[in-house]
Amino acid sequence: MKTWLTVTTLLFLCLFYPAQSHAASTKYPVVLVHGFMGFDDALGIDYFYGIPRALRNQGSQVFVARVSPINSSEVRGEQLRLYVQSVLAYTGAQKVNLIGHSHGGPTARYVASVSPEMVASVTSVGGVNWGSSFADFLRGAIPVNSWVEWSVNVAFNTLSQIVTGVSGGGSFPADTLASTESLTTQGSIRFNQRYPEGVPSNYCGYGSARASNGVNYYSWSGTSQSTNFWDASDAALSVTSWVFNEANDGLVSRCSSHLGQVIRDNYNMNHLDEINQMFGLVSWFETNPKTLYKAHVNRLASNGF
Repeated sequence: MKTWLTVTTLLFLCLFYPAQSHAASTKYPVVLVHGFMGFDDALGIDYFYGIPRALRNQGSQVFVARVSPINSSEVRGEQLRLYVQSVLAYTGAQKVNLIGHSHGGPTARYVASVSPEMVASVTSVGGVNWGSSFADFLRGAIPVNSWVEWSVNVAFNTLSQIVTGVSGGGSFPADTLASTESLTTQGSIRFNQRYPEGVPSNYCGYGSARASNGVNYYSWSGTSQSTNFWDASDAALSVTSWVFNEANDGLVSRCSSHLGQVIRDNYNMNHLDEINQMFGLVSWFETNPKTLYKAHVNRLASNGF
């Protein structure tokens, strides 16, 4: 099954990621990893809105991973590991630079922990590295082994399959309960104990860029919810922020986002602004997300990655 998935992914890469005629700005390819209920692109709309093209336009070799929209960090991590293997086979590169948003952060960390020889760097953007108070709230609000839990699991699993189908990503297993548990504080702490690389020794602490496994770790995040009057999603993120008692982007706290070298943890961005959504409706008074990604890729290149 794993071999079939790897071959299928490799064929997809050959069809949709033609070899570039110019040198990449980084030594190794960049792989973007989506978060909860994410996708590579759906109906022509990027999850990382406009970011892959912006990076390619400056010379980077960029791939957007396909993993389960909803599942545990380990399951998504294994899917990403197979995808990375395909990217390496296609490009001939020795390693990749992983950039994960939200749940994509732990997903990328898993690959770097179990297969560090394939990863030059991991960058967590609004990453759920110490859990999310919103996931804690959801897990506590839904009775365990109840018909409500069953209904929510079925509904979101079905939605996950629809998202995967619309994005042309084939079929990936969905498990809403496993995903939610992975994103809780306790679930994240257990994950950190198994895959500790890059994680600060204490909550809200700061780590060094270089970890013991030879991989470099970076992170950045926002601490705003409402940033653009025209963005309808700002209202929803303003509501979800109520369950936090600390600075947050609507779904992830500032401190939880810390991983490795913290580039900055208080951008005027909410959780969707961090990937230039919705449709680029971000703050006019903050660095544009595409600019952040381009600057970071330049940072990776200057460090030899």
